[in-house]
Amino acid sequence: MDSAKILHPFTFYLSTALAIFRYLQTGFFCLKRIPIFFTIVDTVISLYFRSCGLSPFTIDLDDQTTMHFWTSNHRRFNKPNLVMIHGYGGDARWQFVYQVGSLSQNFNLYVPDLLFFGKSSSKRSGRTDTFQARCLAECLKRLGVDRFSVYSISYGGFVAYRMAEIFPEEVEKVVIVSSGLGSSDDQIEGQIKKIGRDPAAVLLPEHPQDLRFLVNLSVYKCKPLRWLPDIFLQEFINVGSV
Repeated sequence: MDSAKILHPFTFYLSTALAIFRYLQTGFFCLKRIPIFFTIVDTVISLYFRSCGLSPFTIDLDDQTTMHFWTSNHRRFNKPNLVMIHGYGGDARWQFVYQVGSLSQNFNLYVPDLLFFGKSSSKRSGRTDTFQARCLAECLKRLGVDRFSVYSISYGGFVAYRMAEIFPEEVEKVVIVSSGLGSSDDQIEGQIKKIGRDPAAVLLPEHPQDLRFLVNLSVYKCKPLRWLPDIFLQEFINVGSV
């Protein structure tokens, strides 16, 4: 059996045990502090990314815009560069936790939090995919990444498309998954009518039932939140909206 297939699950479960042990030691684990559930999961995911050879890195583009990345610790020039762009909501770690283990073995990874998500922020008024694309490209330039491919999902697909359009010399290949990039206005309007709810309310849930509705729309063949109590879902919403 491939040793890598054994190593990554082992490091993941070891990281889980260490994270739980640390929080138990410091006395944070109590029923009055439900956010500890997400703090532990968040820490475990960060430890897993580190076990895959990635480290956090922050770039200040100017005094108003900051982008946060997870990048490969040691760039290997015999490996291609791959930028992974997440979708709407959350941050890059939560959305790519299942992919970084295998991809880190074959690529130099650059995994950003898009602006206004995760630890990336901007006081500028730009909220377009073009603004995201230009800021991301500038960060990669400062990291010394001249040529790269892009793997993107959902909203990240719009950003990836703009990057390829604006920077054709830098972008080698583009993979876009589960994105509405190719939908016409009529198709989008038809889908919104079919859902029967305000898109903003769906994308920015305020209550557990709203979050369940969003996940059920997004996930095929299973309901991952079926057994998770509402109290945890509400806390996830509260933490994510801070």
